[in-house]
Amino acid sequence: MSDKRSLVVIPARMASTRLPGKPLLDIAGLPMIVHVFRRAEAAAIGRVAVATDTIEIAQAVRAHGGEAVMTRADHASGSDRVFEALGTLDPRGEAEIVINVQGDFPTIAPGNIRDVLAPLSDPAVDIATLAAKIHTKEESANPNVVKAVGSPLGGGRLRALYFTRATAPHGEGQRYHHIGLYAYRRAALERFVRLPPSPLEQQEKLEQLRALEAGMRIDITIVDSVPRGVDTPADLETARRILAKS
Repeated sequence: MSDKRSLVVIPARMASTRLPGKPLLDIAGLPMIVHVFRRAEAAAIGRVAVATDTIEIAQAVRAHGGEAVMTRADHASGSDRVFEALGTLDPRGEAEIVINVQGDFPTIAPGNIRDVLAPLSDPAVDIATLAAKIHTKEESANPNVVKAVGSPLGGGRLRALYFTRATAPHGEGQRYHHIGLYAYRRAALERFVRLPPSPLEQQEKLEQLRALEAGMRIDITIVDSVPRGVDTPADLETARRILAKS
């Protein structure tokens, strides 16, 4: 059942260099952003809205029965866009948890969106996210695959220690592919977006390191598979094949 204490925000913008206009690209008869919106709704964890700086994206979402809010065009990150949208969508501060779902995950399982909430049952956790086991050397070595390094907590959970594009941790053992979906406590999101970019964040080009460097706690739910993001024409065709069968 949907929880009014949780708000799901999907940041979306048109400025993709590798796949221009990708939120509106057709996949199985619907714009990609609509697929993401519908999967977030199917997760049934709270109100869902798209946050965008492009009126065409907002119009597409609304034309298919979704909610969209306009935000500034100059945000440095999706987190900043989500925070602006939060102020518009929930000015009275009723939402306690804010879930940031990437707008280029058209095949993400609704159950995985639900899974991100589990770590927040611990009041010591500020931010929750997802990861999946890495099974190949190629995935371990790929700098485009972000690795989550953490201490096992039991029950399919890790406490995050670091995130990196390098092959880590060193040596034999399990590695994890980080999935860029986050659930923030409202106060944690507000603190996070007010922090300046941190040294490791700038070096690795990974925004979540800002939170770790500031002493915030991030816990990770381990899920079975990595949702396919759409960043290239080849990714788009893969998503089209998957969703054509569903």
